[in-house]
Amino acid sequence: MNRKIIYIECLLLLMLTGSLLWHRVAPFPAGSADTGTNKATSSDAPKYIKWVDFDVTSDAMKQALQLDMNSYQKEVHFDWIDLLAYLGAKYGGDFSKYRSQDMKDLAEKLQNGETLESLTKDMKYFAYYKEAYGAVLGGMVGLYEIQVPPSEVPASMLSESGDGETDENKENVWLTKYGLKAFSPIAKNYPYTDFDDFGTSRSYGYRRQHLGHDLMGQVGTPVIAVESGYVEAIGWNQYGGWRLGIRSFDKKRYYYYAHLRKNYPYHKSLKEGSIVKAGDVIGYLGRTGYSRTENTNNIDEPHLHFGLQLIFDESQKEGNNEIWVDCYELVKFLSMNRSETLKNQETKEYNRVYEIKDPAIPENAQ
Repeated sequence: MNRKIIYIECLLLLMLTGSLLWHRVAPFPAGSADTGTNKATSSDAPKYIKWVDFDVTSDAMKQALQLDMNSYQKEVHFDWIDLLAYLGAKYGGDFSKYRSQDMKDLAEKLQNGETLESLTKDMKYFAYYKEAYGAVLGGMVGLYEIQVPPSEVPASMLSESGDGETDENKENVWLTKYGLKAFSPIAKNYPYTDFDDFGTSRSYGYRRQHLGHDLMGQVGTPVIAVESGYVEAIGWNQYGGWRLGIRSFDKKRYYYYAHLRKNYPYHKSLKEGSIVKAGDVIGYLGRTGYSRTENTNNIDEPHLHFGLQLIFDESQKEGNNEIWVDCYELVKFLSMNRSETLKNQETKEYNRVYEIKDPAIPENAQ
């Protein structure tokens, strides 16, 4: 009798453990009208977004960015996240309904004097989409300085005193720009292939879903920091192999780069706490992982696993409440800005060709 009771208890424990492992990685089912706010009954309980389904298309992001850039420093400036959040609320988060004319109509109304507040007053979930999309895209657009080759600078600027400050080699020129300051995770001139693989099944270790985006490429391809931030995690993980975790300075985004190259996974300058700038070389594509033994190649096809985790509250950083978003369309969008790199023949290290000065980096971290 006692053996039977013990057997039943063991069986229940196994069932519970399996359930917990599944819920550890399964996305929280959020409806298009779900704000994701805390459902706790206590008025003192913290309220923050619990899940984000990000399916904004690259075409919509490109259109919103262009409207934002074209209106910069004009009387009516279109904020690209506001434009996308409006359409998110209009479509219930379903961008399969996206029409470029809808964004044009919104821009025309704003240009003609209507306010975003008046246009969204009956949109119950506009505030949610604004915060959610802001968490995904915040920090990717703004004012910055970057080096460019002299061929891209107007001759008048090069001749003006004080403008067109050059670097010590007098080859590149510093320009102030407004626009996209985030980069593709794959360096310029390196081929890769990808498809929308978010949510596909994985079986190594335990049953789980793929909460990232794989970019298949050549071993040794330079991997690029998408946004400026600091190295929060570096080292070996049995699932991701050699991996890097970079946190944005506003702490809302955690970029995860995994399966980096065997023997030489990272840029040698990096360690935990290191500051990286958007466009920096941070590592090299490989196929490490799926092993408890460090520096093991157990991934069949070389690729970069790129993940983006949203953090509205620190309790979401690790555990059952993690929020990972589909990056397929985002990577397509970022492919319009790829960092050019060059190999140092002495150190064998790759570095960016054109440096950047990002105001998002705190002064004490410069």
